[in-house]
Amino acid sequence: MSKRVLILATDGFEQSELIEPKKALEAAGFETVVASPQSGSIKGWNHDNWGESVTVDAALSDVAAEDFDALLLPGGQMNPDKLRTEDKAIDLVEAFDDADKPIAAICHGPWLLVEADIINGRTVTGWPSIRTDLANAGGLVVDQEVAIDGNIITSRKPDDIPAFSKALIDALQD
Repeated sequence: MSKRVLILATDGFEQSELIEPKKALEAAGFETVVASPQSGSIKGWNHDNWGESVTVDAALSDVAAEDFDALLLPGGQMNPDKLRTEDKAIDLVEAFDDADKPIAAICHGPWLLVEADIINGRTVTGWPSIRTDLANAGGLVVDQEVAIDGNIITSRKPDDIPAFSKALIDALQD
């Protein structure tokens, strides 16, 4: 049975940070499931404007960490800001961390790691405007394309997607 990756997102996700890792994961043989508090589809943000829509495969309320092998948290400013107010989203992040399953967060996605209080003492990176938040949550903040600390994988921006995707795929193949 193929390993399954939960992608947690809502309207305003950075289009490339969901679509490109999803394609890379699927090309590597992994199943991806997009979960959201919304049903139907969610709309991406592409640079300075609304982008493509992505089909929602499962309701946030219906997914559980034990049914997946890893969690992918795309960025975009709006997406994680909305999701960090969803108790179920934060509970999921905590459950993946408690199970020591890979959690990959890019750009503004690490805001969810802050909200779940799981980065204290861990090396992380993210979009420049959230690095103070990461440091205030006890993260050891670096400026590099990918930071891996145990089960936590973080990246800064869309340019880092190839390294970010590879790090998650490598973690799933171990």
